[in-house]
Amino acid sequence: MTKRTESKYKINRRLGVNLWGRAKSPLTKREYGPGQHGKRRKKPTDYGTQLMAKQKLKGYYGNISERHFRKLYAEAVRRRGDTGENLIELLERRLDAVTYRLKFAATPFAARQLVNHGHLLVNDQKVNIASYQVKDGDLIQLRSKAKNMGVVLEATQSNERDVPDYLEVDHQAMKGKFIRAPKLSDVPYPVQMEPNLVIEFYSR
Repeated sequence: MTKRTESKYKINRRLGVNLWGRAKSPLTKREYGPGQHGKRRKKPTDYGTQLMAKQKLKGYYGNISERHFRKLYAEAVRRRGDTGENLIELLERRLDAVTYRLKFAATPFAARQLVNHGHLLVNDQKVNIASYQVKDGDLIQLRSKAKNMGVVLEATQSNERDVPDYLEVDHQAMKGKFIRAPKLSDVPYPVQMEPNLVIEFYSR
């Protein structure tokens, strides 16, 4: 399990974007980077632009480890079709990402914790691996103990975001279904993601 030890929202100021589109982002008060030199913005190089695109994508999904991210990139390259689209699909198929999209958790970090603590069932089988790849038609539901957790109920009732079209959800029964693989244009990122730059970064 990857644990983010520093402030989860500091990445917003470092990258200069409100990565998860949340009101509590520090970027709403201080629109510059952290540290004494944070207000100095240099024009990034091509490498810097590609690196920032990778950091945004990695950070958005709860700070995935570099080792796992490289593994996803290698799988995206191996598959047919557009490598950038393949990478987005693999990220969106992660069980913690699906849990977040279904609004069972308020943040990707909370979604990962929910999975790691064994609160999720996939096709009636307990799965506690956040990187588990969900397949088309898979049924995802919360175990009975988790259905009445305050953080879960608060997340499902939040109006911060909507459940995307490639998923179905029933918040009364606390279960959902992964219908199909999403394209980049289907994923409701609050900021612009550029997987093509991530591919360029790794193919250098």
